[in-house]
Amino acid sequence: MIGQAQVRIPATFMRGGTSKGVFFRLEDLPERCRVPGRARDRLFQRVIGSPDPYGAQIDGMGGATSSTSKCVIVSPSARADHDVDYLYGQIAIDSDFVDSSSNCGNLSTAAGAFAIHAGYVDPARATDGICTVRIWQANIGKTIIAHVPVADGAAQETGDFMLDGVTFPAAEIVLEFLDPADDGGAMFPTGNLIDELDVPEDIVPGGKLRATLINAGIPAIFVNAADIGYTGAELREAINSDPAALERFEALRTIGALRMGVIKAPEEAATSLRAPAIAFVAPPASYIASSGRLVRAEEIDLLARALSMGKLHHAMMGTASVAIAAAAAVPGTLVNLAAGGGERRAVRFGHPSGTLRVGAEARRVGNQWTITKAIMSRSARILMEGDVRVPGDSF
Repeated sequence: MIGQAQVRIPATFMRGGTSKGVFFRLEDLPERCRVPGRARDRLFQRVIGSPDPYGAQIDGMGGATSSTSKCVIVSPSARADHDVDYLYGQIAIDSDFVDSSSNCGNLSTAAGAFAIHAGYVDPARATDGICTVRIWQANIGKTIIAHVPVADGAAQETGDFMLDGVTFPAAEIVLEFLDPADDGGAMFPTGNLIDELDVPEDIVPGGKLRATLINAGIPAIFVNAADIGYTGAELREAINSDPAALERFEALRTIGALRMGVIKAPEEAATSLRAPAIAFVAPPASYIASSGRLVRAEEIDLLARALSMGKLHHAMMGTASVAIAAAAAVPGTLVNLAAGGGERRAVRFGHPSGTLRVGAEARRVGNQWTITKAIMSRSARILMEGDVRVPGDSF
């Protein structure tokens, strides 16, 4: 049997922060894929090579990790004071699911650079220096401002900025996440800086676990590493090679999601691959990063590890970094206490690949905390551009 011929679709393969994804201009997509729906999801899946029961994504652009199983659509923005709309899809590796419920903070960096590359920004603004690109993050309805270095009308990609988790230096792009907390509710959904969760006793002796539940950048659940039997200095292999540990983390994520109101029933946890994220924190300690570099305790304010798509992330998700910055800025959260407590506008945390500095501006209005913006630096680079090809009957 001969199937339909392959379809060519213009695309750009980009690294943004510690993630990679396939970027599309909206107008370049097949017409039925320009709107949300099954056709678009199936296109994303076929491009990336999912669902793949082998978990390898050999027949696609994906790299068989949560950080490399992503697609992005960028288009001119219809919103005032914004340059582009940025829509992100997280593609499950071995299951038939595309998650569009949250943002990718790392690829937000590439969205700013891609907006210039795609011709969506007036070339007069991209001459020399820094071009400010205002991005509407369509998944969560938030504004992101990318300060992209430019030269001769193009985004500058090479430079001397080093990002732990990325091997080579590049040009620094500063991101501002404006008002990153959920518009639909409080930044701390329960009204508490620390909650006590009822959990199975085989996970935590005594069945009680303290957690900070926050919604900033992404809904996130922070627990103390020591309370669940870890040091906070673990690398990926220590967690991801332990199926029982991964099951425990998913159970805790579900319990936290229910308390936050992100889901109404436990089975709904499977409908969001990334939100809420679950992370564990600890006071600073020296450890050997995955690169072999010694991260010294005096370099950092705290240790942080987070899971994405059910696996420990090799560095730190950008959205979880926003949540870390927000939680660290509010005195009394577990993240803030791990960092030593007190008022903080920025922290440097240790993650499996090294360190990252993030900042946030917090203020209290009545009994509610709010974050006006979170700031971090990343980098982005075009890896390949041209066309992706998918069978014509695959979407």
